[in-house]
Amino acid sequence: MKLVFLCGGIGKRMFPLTEDKFFFKFLGKTLLEHQIDKAMKKGIKDFVIVGNDSNIEKIKEICKSINAKIEIVIQKEPRGMADALLSAKDVIKDDEIIIVNPNDVFNDLVYKKILTEYKKGNHESYIVGYKVNSYFPGGYLELNNKDELIKIHEKPGEGREPSNLVNIVVHLHKDTKTLLRYLKETKSVRDDVYESALSKMIDDDHKIKVVHYGGFWHAIKYPWDMFEVVKYFLNSIKGRKFSQTAKISKNASIYGNVVIEDNVKILENAVIRGPCYIGKNSVIGNNALVWNYSHIGDNCVIGYSTEIKHSYINDNCWFHMSYVGDSIISNNCFFGAGTITANFRFDEKPIKVNIRGGKSNSHLDKLGVIMGKNCKTGINSCTMPGIRVGPNSIIGPGVTLLEDLEPNKIILLEEKSHVVKENEIKISPEKKLELMNKLLKHGYEKKNVFKNKQ
Repeated sequence: MKLVFLCGGIGKRMFPLTEDKFFFKFLGKTLLEHQIDKAMKKGIKDFVIVGNDSNIEKIKEICKSINAKIEIVIQKEPRGMADALLSAKDVIKDDEIIIVNPNDVFNDLVYKKILTEYKKGNHESYIVGYKVNSYFPGGYLELNNKDELIKIHEKPGEGREPSNLVNIVVHLHKDTKTLLRYLKETKSVRDDVYESALSKMIDDDHKIKVVHYGGFWHAIKYPWDMFEVVKYFLNSIKGRKFSQTAKISKNASIYGNVVIEDNVKILENAVIRGPCYIGKNSVIGNNALVWNYSHIGDNCVIGYSTEIKHSYINDNCWFHMSYVGDSIISNNCFFGAGTITANFRFDEKPIKVNIRGGKSNSHLDKLGVIMGKNCKTGINSCTMPGIRVGPNSIIGPGVTLLEDLEPNKIILLEEKSHVVKENEIKISPEKKLELMNKLLKHGYEKKNVFKNKQ
């Protein structure tokens, strides 16, 4: 049995987050690493990862430290599931396979249920179905009374769903050669060759069993889906986990389930209210507040009087006297003093976000900024709810950003009006490194002493 991770696609809805979704880190490991760990715990040791030209080197680097057999294949173009599997045909054609989309987050009950059905059943394929209570933009399953698949309806549109079961891409196929033959022979003008091939197999009397799964599942399709995934991982924390190398002021206050990684420093009067995660080498400054399912990456500085609420902060980000609420911040971003991310509409309606030329409803009444990598804000700047900031862009001092800012732009105040120009400012890492070294050299009389134990 081989498990095939489909990592060759491109997440077009995630902009300005340009990193592949399975590279986002949770609790110190990439999502891809978590996915491999989960499968290995269920006895799967043989993996195939289908990547693309832009991510293959990083995939190889991640896999170096994993004690499993991993074969890596390149999908030349993002042409969907069928093309990904055909790209891997030489390494999977003689095996039984499980196909997994690594951007779908679920617990290990999925593997238990599908493997149990596989061992006791006599069907040729097994796919996982998940019951939803509202419309999900994915594939819906049409079944017969034996829980056998009739057809997958890809994105049928709200009100036209054949059932309330959506397709989770955890599919087990016993006869991979036959599957590959159907994939090669099937043509479609839509991105549904794989689903159409399964329909043809069913028409030719191949039996596909739908395995019902009711545990946690969340697909990362839009940036705000990160919040549910963060919540899932932070809820897995049982008690407190503090590295022995962390230095925590006796005047800091820590409540609830919190992970504090190696070489973290927490200064006087800082407050952390879990569930929260603080990544390696990060500094939580004086009077800072981190709370409500916030996830802080490595090498971050949550500076004096900054509040981080219900936000995902990637690595190498710096803040000073800022409010960051319900936001997603990519790598290497810098917030000037007084920066505010507004996260709540005056009319209290759900916040809509520009996605691929249209307005997508996040169905959230609290959503701050979605910021790409290598961005910077000036003092006393502000972003409105649901605003996107493209990579390598700068929001100037005093600017209230009312609309999305494209990549590689700088927006400045000129005579009380906004002017957008090409960004020619390059941020040097040397000064940041110098300041970080000064922070890390700061010591305490006592280590790992907590004022509050509740």
